[in-house]
Amino acid sequence: MTRGTVRFLPAVLMGIGALLLLGVNRQKVMPLAAPLSTLPTEILGLAGRDHPITADEQQVAGMTNYVLRDFVNPADSTFGFSVYVGYYDRQTQGKTIHSPKNCLPGAGWEPTAVSDQEIIVGGQRVVVRRYLLAKEQTRAMVYYWYEGRGRVSSNEYRVKWELLRDAALTGRSEEALVRIVLPLNRGEAFADSTAQNVARSIIPAIERALPAYPSRSLQLVANR
Repeated sequence: MTRGTVRFLPAVLMGIGALLLLGVNRQKVMPLAAPLSTLPTEILGLAGRDHPITADEQQVAGMTNYVLRDFVNPADSTFGFSVYVGYYDRQTQGKTIHSPKNCLPGAGWEPTAVSDQEIIVGGQRVVVRRYLLAKEQTRAMVYYWYEGRGRVSSNEYRVKWELLRDAALTGRSEEALVRIVLPLNRGEAFADSTAQNVARSIIPAIERALPAYPSRSLQLVANR
């Protein structure tokens, strides 16, 4: 790269950024292909029970649609989990998905360990974010990822880049945040096994509920 080219590089980058931001502000509204209520109501032999989110909480989170479903074994309180899916039909300034890594500490949970977890779904590899959390004497495990526009990913930097790129090139920014929460009553190994089985069950179901995308076959995106 010549010295003259380097001199113009900041202006080129600013121009690209301006075009990307312009695309973000001109997004298509993409309704779901199927209601989130059609997601599995029974997983691992446990029946799900839906819980409402208050209007104030919805306004803060900014999601268009959601499902918050608890799966509990009435005969054994040590076995259970919750599934949350929050869908955004478009993302614009002031209306974007809030990362759980920022929201959970605000709710009083403190992360004690953070890592990536690889799961095989339908013969393909997907990487989700794995959190261990503590709140006073309570410990929990969280798996979360972003799903939409034909992809599953959990790397926030990659997700933001793909959002800007797709918004500029296709005018689409719809996406869902998916979160699984489990108590650590039976230890980490049991929680990991349960969370992975839940993820295998709901990832394809969520994909079917999302709007069709040109590259419809789901790309399970690794963080590395």
